[in-house]
Amino acid sequence: MSGSELAASLVPPRQFARATLENYVPDADYPSQAEAVAKVRAFAGRWGTHRGGGLFGRRKAPQGKPGIYLDGGFGVGKTHLLAALWKLAPGRKYFGTFIEYTALVGALGYAGAVKLLSGATLLAIDEFELDDPGDTMMMSRLLGELVASGTRIAATSNTPPNALGEGRFAAVDFLREISALADRFEIVRIDGLDYRRREIEGHAIALDDTAFEQELGQAAAAGAATSDDFGALLRHLATVHPSRYVKLVDGLDAIGIRGVRTLTDQSDALRFVAMVDRLYDAQVRVLATGTPLDRVFGDEMLAGGYRKKYLRATSRLIALTNPQPVA
Repeated sequence: MSGSELAASLVPPRQFARATLENYVPDADYPSQAEAVAKVRAFAGRWGTHRGGGLFGRRKAPQGKPGIYLDGGFGVGKTHLLAALWKLAPGRKYFGTFIEYTALVGALGYAGAVKLLSGATLLAIDEFELDDPGDTMMMSRLLGELVASGTRIAATSNTPPNALGEGRFAAVDFLREISALADRFEIVRIDGLDYRRREIEGHAIALDDTAFEQELGQAAAAGAATSDDFGALLRHLATVHPSRYVKLVDGLDAIGIRGVRTLTDQSDALRFVAMVDRLYDAQVRVLATGTPLDRVFGDEMLAGGYRKKYLRATSRLIALTNPQPVA
């Protein structure tokens, strides 16, 4: 994917094409969900009061912080709210995962990415994660420049901004950069249960060889489907940058994965998480044999610094291996 293709792809996934604040249904057992809707609505209501840039074009900045940060567990509707906010933003705006923005910087260079994104009304960042110090400093600098030019920031994550990087690198050495990120956001906590688990009970479905071939054949007859060995898939993912996984799933209706096993290599696991995210965004059904996909991440991995990433991927795999995945 070229830089222009990456930029053109910075829109909400198709499963959130109809997401609005009105059709987000808060769980009555968790008042923070309704409160989050109100805060997102208030954040959107401040557009039009500020246009930055230029020696003679400055106006009074809008009240409140230039960013909003939706913090909560997976499956509480953070991405739905982020997509709904993106729709309410006027003018030029962008929506992407954290890894897509870092890939954009890699494709265009830092100056090129700043030039492209500057002047946007909103930069929406889904799945905000800082897995290495280089990304920490780069994203802090990038957001600082964009905020100074009048761009507003909205982000989602499973980790509060002052805890980003914990368990993955020496966060204390980068406290200044992490604090600078946190200072730009109004933090909105969203509690609740994973809606995918509410809708779908049980575990990821693992098929025997006969059922796998039968269902894969039906899927191929109805649309575009692929079939790959799990080990071969992992080896191929290692040759492609995760920002380009979106092209691997483009146009697919289903994928078949034979011989799933529990992962032991952290790099393989993180690449597989990135692939699962793209499959989920595109709502591609997953058919698999071998170890059930909700057990693909071992206990040692689930006890480490990437625990929340792995649990989010597990939740999504449970949904995608069901005959009718929940959006």
